[in-house]
Amino acid sequence: MGTQGPPQENYVKPKSDKEKSVDDWLPITSSRNAKWWYSAFHNVTAMVGAGVLSLPFAMSELGWGPGIAVLILSWIITLYTLWQMVEMHEMVPGKRFDRYHELGQHAFGEKLGLWIVVPQQLIVEVGVDIVYMVTGGKSLKKFHDTVCHDCKSFKTTYFIMIFASVHFVLSQLPNFNSISGVSLAAAVMSLSYSTIAWGASVDKGRVEDVQYGYKSPSTGGTVLSFFSALGDVAFAYAGHNVVLEIQATIPSTPEKPSKKPMWKGVVVAYIVVALCYFPVALVGYWAFGNGVDDNILITLNKPRWLIAMANMMVVVHVIGSYQIYAMPVFDMMETVLVKKLNFPPGILLRLIARSLYVAFTMFVAITFPFFGGLLGFFGGFAFAPTTYFLPCIMWLAIYKPRKFSLSWIANWICIVLGVCLMILAPIGGLRQIIVDAKTYSFYS
Repeated sequence: MGTQGPPQENYVKPKSDKEKSVDDWLPITSSRNAKWWYSAFHNVTAMVGAGVLSLPFAMSELGWGPGIAVLILSWIITLYTLWQMVEMHEMVPGKRFDRYHELGQHAFGEKLGLWIVVPQQLIVEVGVDIVYMVTGGKSLKKFHDTVCHDCKSFKTTYFIMIFASVHFVLSQLPNFNSISGVSLAAAVMSLSYSTIAWGASVDKGRVEDVQYGYKSPSTGGTVLSFFSALGDVAFAYAGHNVVLEIQATIPSTPEKPSKKPMWKGVVVAYIVVALCYFPVALVGYWAFGNGVDDNILITLNKPRWLIAMANMMVVVHVIGSYQIYAMPVFDMMETVLVKKLNFPPGILLRLIARSLYVAFTMFVAITFPFFGGLLGFFGGFAFAPTTYFLPCIMWLAIYKPRKFSLSWIANWICIVLGVCLMILAPIGGLRQIIVDAKTYSFYS
């Protein structure tokens, strides 16, 4: 591809016993015995989030041609940038970049690397966890209302609290390998509810007088909705923020580097992603046209038992996804508490720090549950850089490919498209939040 190798830095400073014992305790580096299939289902769980259910709505705001183009382009670009991250994990002999910000520090320098990567990664991970709190609560409510439609209706707030209560327990699991069971269940569920979403749409067939034009009466509204939909698509491809952390759990030797099993898992995950995303987006839009809701399961209300089951699957899936995105945040919090503030590592520290995090995401979710607009806003603002173009900038900074070589051109295309996405999507998302906020009452 016309790339030169990375600069060789053979000298890696050995760690002291204290540093080793802290590393053995921290969630990302404590356990390194994962198999390639762990990488597959962790990546599926991280990638196929609740975002898949908003894809038919995104299609309705993009239209057939642009919608299909954006979906396919996103799939190709994000697979390419994910490959870059897997490759860069061990490019310095004898050292592993176990966390996204460590790779950032290698590419941009100690201080600048932290400032570039950590805020964006935190926005993504905490943002996703808040959105998943909302999704989990709303899906529980939908399940309750579908199963028992004559019962008294409860506030969404209560369902978000019920959903959060699970995480106060699960967040105490120490590391990635210990949540692999939860993650596997979540990955299976994502494939299942995606299949239900498009299968039920096929079964229902096209609704009468289906329309595929843009909904908004004004050109400005159409353009802003288009931008917001770009953010929804970016949100659907947000797995890069945890990819180095997942790879860190795979054992590695010079003869058998971790990138081989990791990449095998990623390819499997991406095939599953395609099987979930494309049918849901295309069939959902085909069946309902621009009348589809921002969550396709809300549009589908029959057969009742099937939709109830799909909503419960979303709940199980989002439980797993929440934990996958929370783990690097726990790792950052515990690193700061133990290494910078010198707290003793132990169960009490973990209990307090992680419970406070779960409580915080629950509080924000209860206060601002505008699902669609939040996706577009966060999707462009933080997901576009970490997923679409930050890996490319690091690749250019570290490998320095020749100008106008294939690698150089590919990276610059990704960077330009990613920057456009970062600028345009939040504008649309913010408008969507403002529109939703007009009809919204607090803690309803």
